[in-house]
Amino acid sequence: FQHRCQHVSFGLVQGMKTRRGEVIFLEDVLNEVRSRMLQNMASAKTTRETDDPVETAEKVGLAALIIQDFRGLLSSDYQFNWDRALQSRGDTGVFLQYTHARLHSLEQTHGNEHPTDINVACLQEPDAVSVLQHLLRYDEVLYRSSQDLQPKHIVSYLLTLSHLAAVAHRALPVKGSAPDLAQARLCLFQAARLVLANGMKLLGITPVTQM
Repeated sequence: FQHRCQHVSFGLVQGMKTRRGEVIFLEDVLNEVRSRMLQNMASAKTTRETDDPVETAEKVGLAALIIQDFRGLLSSDYQFNWDRALQSRGDTGVFLQYTHARLHSLEQTHGNEHPTDINVACLQEPDAVSVLQHLLRYDEVLYRSSQDLQPKHIVSYLLTLSHLAAVAHRALPVKGSAPDLAQARLCLFQAARLVLANGMKLLGITPVTQM
């Protein structure tokens, strides 16, 4: 495996300070992001009770750090900001985790089924079509990242997918819809969650199912 590894040069992270001072160690950063994320989760109105809040905070916090680091060219310097990185809305790792957890919850609510007989003709709404069209671009994005060794293409793709899925989730209810339409929408959201989870794992992020 080692002979397949390739070093990619990277820029400087500016402005990353922890409460412990100027010198930054990985342990400091991990402790800081866990602490800040726990505090954010405790104060957020949308946060649900989780089985292990510390583990969830760590996974979500790591996602925030990774997405912040991988959003631009690896070789570029960038200004780090804790508040911006840990926002629950916008182009952040926290938003990716939030979206994945909500889509997972939707599946659980409807029995976590994987229907095989789906009438995709039901998915006519613009919000559904937008998600479908974006899902079709996944292979292209993976190929592009493999060619130039830049994760920013995957990051941008996943952020857009999360925003599209969030809009569709609000506009296209599963509960209360006709059976065929409900099954088609559920399948669409399952596909979005699976691609989101797969892309996150490629970036070194562990998707959470509760948040």
